[in-house]
Amino acid sequence: MPKQEFTKYEKARILGARALQIAMNAPLLIKFNQEDLEKIKFDALKMAEVELNSDILPISIKKPFPKKREGELKRIKEKKFSDKKIEEREIEEEGDITKEGEIMELATPVDEQEEIAEEEGGKD
Repeated sequence: MPKQEFTKYEKARILGARALQIAMNAPLLIKFNQEDLEKIKFDALKMAEVELNSDILPISIKKPFPKKREGELKRIKEKKFSDKKIEEREIEEEGDITKEGEIMELATPVDEQEEIAEEEGGKD
């Protein structure tokens, strides 16, 4: 069987799952001697990594491919506008905004002080 190439995300998922199994006392698929275990400090993740690199893990990944469609692809037709039509629409929109829009004046510090004074006078 050819060696299966995994993405970094698949490797992370496989290593995490296998390390969890090892941490919960699952049997090891490779025999480690005491020196090797002391080198990796009995780390379940390192043990799982050794098992993965030795191609001994009975794990496979299904990689589904997109469904093939038969037939020609059709390009979506977009409406094309001339520059004149675009300018006319912009003028219409500006006219609508000026008719419906409310003109607001800029606030000055004097106006704000008058409003505060009126509010304070109304509280008493």
